[in-house]
Amino acid sequence: MEKAEKLNIYYQAEHPFREGICALRELALQTKSVEDYKWNIPVYTINGKNVFGICRFKNHFGVWFYNGVFLKDPKKVLRNAQEGKTKAMRHWYFSSEKDIDKEAVLAYMVESIENQEKGLSIAPEKSSKELQVPTLLKQALVKDTAIKTAFEALSPYKQKEFCEYILEAKQEKTKARRLEKILPMIKKGMGLNDAYR
Repeated sequence: MEKAEKLNIYYQAEHPFREGICALRELALQTKSVEDYKWNIPVYTINGKNVFGICRFKNHFGVWFYNGVFLKDPKKVLRNAQEGKTKAMRHWYFSSEKDIDKEAVLAYMVESIENQEKGLSIAPEKSSKELQVPTLLKQALVKDTAIKTAFEALSPYKQKEFCEYILEAKQEKTKARRLEKILPMIKKGMGLNDAYR
């Protein structure tokens, strides 16, 4: 499916916040950003770098600012998008189209673009921790050399995703079920979340 078609489907799909996200899109299209579609949401970029995205959820919708930590935020509306997980991303939530201060939202979008052009960004921290491979996965890799080879061929990021997926399960039966799910993915060289990227 073409990017333009995905964008149209996203904005035109029946949803309680359809008018709201369309209003945000009108503002985004007034900027010099390039409209793209990544991670199943519209993302607006400058020179290939993500600047902001428009998203909808069950109880609200809003704008994600990828390096929103650098925004002046005179309205004091920005929230940490994923408390504890992100240092840079900020989100401006709305619960109704009437809540959108169009002039202010456009000013935030323009400022985020200017910040990107200035190179203001927080680089993701590289983890120096050694990969902790769960016992169940280690055993599966020893039993099947094809899976071991495929696992070792994956990027460190994808290996970490699979390991964390199993380690996060609290019960042994859940860990076993998760292992069963990921082994065919590893064999195919797929990452855990490739379907969503």
